[in-house]
Amino acid sequence: MSTTKPIVGITGDFRPERYNGAALSWYNSGYYDSVIGAGGIPVMLPPYDNDDDLKRILETMGGIVLAGCTLDLDPTRMGLHPAPAVRIMPKRREDFDRRIAKLAIEMKLPILAIGSGMQLVNTLCGGTLFQDIPEDCPNALHHRDEVEKNLRHVLEIVPGTHLDDVFGPGEVRVNSHHHMAIASLARPFRVSAICPDGVIEAYESTSEDWYCLGVQWHPESNTASALDIQIFESFIAASGRHQDLDVIPMSSVMRRAAA
Repeated sequence: MSTTKPIVGITGDFRPERYNGAALSWYNSGYYDSVIGAGGIPVMLPPYDNDDDLKRILETMGGIVLAGCTLDLDPTRMGLHPAPAVRIMPKRREDFDRRIAKLAIEMKLPILAIGSGMQLVNTLCGGTLFQDIPEDCPNALHHRDEVEKNLRHVLEIVPGTHLDDVFGPGEVRVNSHHHMAIASLARPFRVSAICPDGVIEAYESTSEDWYCLGVQWHPESNTASALDIQIFESFIAASGRHQDLDVIPMSSVMRRAAA
C-alpha cells in the first residue's frame, strides 16, 4: 500500500446573484484546514451542472465532506409545509448537494456529513427530519443561540459504535447551532450519539464496506473541541483505505515527534 495522502472533496456554500453583488461560492476554512490537519489533500467542489463530470471527479477521490449551511433544506422537497422558523438555502446549493450526495452514496464513497449535510444524507436514504426543534420537540434543550452562537452541550456516545472508538472514554461536549434535527433515522444507519434530551446528534453506516459518519455539530469550527480533529482523522483513514493508501493519523505523527 502507498502512503500518499488521500484526496478529499469538500462541498461549499453558494449565494445567487443579487442587486448589489455577483453570485458567489465560498468555503469555510475550517473544513479544508481540518482535512489538511488530519492528513488529507482537500479539493474544493463547485456546483457542477453535469453529472458525468461530477462522477468523473468523484472517481478520483477517497472521500467527500458534505459541508453544513447556516440555511435550511427545503421542507417542500420532503413533502412538508415549511415551518415559520425555516430559512431555505439557495436552490442551486441544495440541488448540487442532493446530486453529489446521491452519487457518493451510490459509489459507497466515504462520507463525512456535517450539519445540513448530515440531515440531507439521512433524508436521501429514507429518513425524516424535524423542521424546528422548539416546535416539534418542546421539551428539548436549546440547540441554537442566535445571539451568542457559542452554545455547547454534552453528547451521550452510544457504546460499541465507531464514534465511541473515535472519542474514547470520558465526557464529550460539542458546539450546537441547529434547529432542524433527525426525526426518524434511515435504515442504513445506526445512532452513534444523542443529546441528553434525546435529539440524535450523530449516526454511522452499519455496512462494513461503506464509511459514512453524520454529525449534527461542527467539528471544523473554531468553537470545536480539541477532540473533534479525531473525527477528521477517522474519515481521512477511511478515505485512504478507499484509495488503497496507508494513512497514519497526524496526531500519531505529532505524538511520535514529541517523544
